[in-house]
Amino acid sequence: MNALAQLVRGVGDVVFPPVCVQCRGLVERAEAAGGFRHVCARCARQIDYVTPPHCTTCGHPFYGEVAGERICPHCEGLAPAFREGRTAVLSKGPARALVHELKYHKGLFVLRDMEEIFRRSPHVLALARGAVLVPVPLHPRKQRERGFNQSALLAEALARAAGAGARVAALLRRTADTVSQTHHDRRARQANLKNAFALARGPALNPAQHLVLVDDVFTTGSTLNSCALVLRRAGCLNLDVVTFGHG
Repeated sequence: MNALAQLVRGVGDVVFPPVCVQCRGLVERAEAAGGFRHVCARCARQIDYVTPPHCTTCGHPFYGEVAGERICPHCEGLAPAFREGRTAVLSKGPARALVHELKYHKGLFVLRDMEEIFRRSPHVLALARGAVLVPVPLHPRKQRERGFNQSALLAEALARAAGAGARVAALLRRTADTVSQTHHDRRARQANLKNAFALARGPALNPAQHLVLVDDVFTTGSTLNSCALVLRRAGCLNLDVVTFGHG
């Protein structure tokens, strides 16, 4: 079956060559063999991977020498309900293009490349191994409209990349159909998300389990923190956060 799948994919690449999500140029087969199928070699070099040292709340990298207290301007004043946050890449250039292709153009085909980015982010994989990955939920209306929850798909990609017992569990539901957060600051986002999430009906929570909330992008952290508060109130204190991108 693997050989057949590779043959079908090879024929498909000849008839419909993959296009780079960033520059819209063709991705050659040799480039695809190097890891990415929808990001060309030139654009792949622009992916800004996050490596330590980074903010332990939002995951944004610290540049240069770091000494003394590490205060991150991106999440100052957040008062996180989770323990630690890590992110794979900065959300710009081709990484941002991958997220937009998935969320706004139903480009499920980019998930393979996003999974590859997770595989190249050892500090993210270390946090996810053996954990229960909890995707940030969409409101049912929004999920019907989009056809999928991108955070759930990314959680599945992260589980495959991490291995070592990582699994996905939908422990949360979205109870409020809130307006878009895109143009809101942190204060407005927090007000918008008040009481927007609740525990999912059915799945039992084990407070001893290591839970990792998963979302596509860490912006102000308000959505992730709202989700973390629900889990924390249910007794889950062993709680961290992973996002694909930051910014």
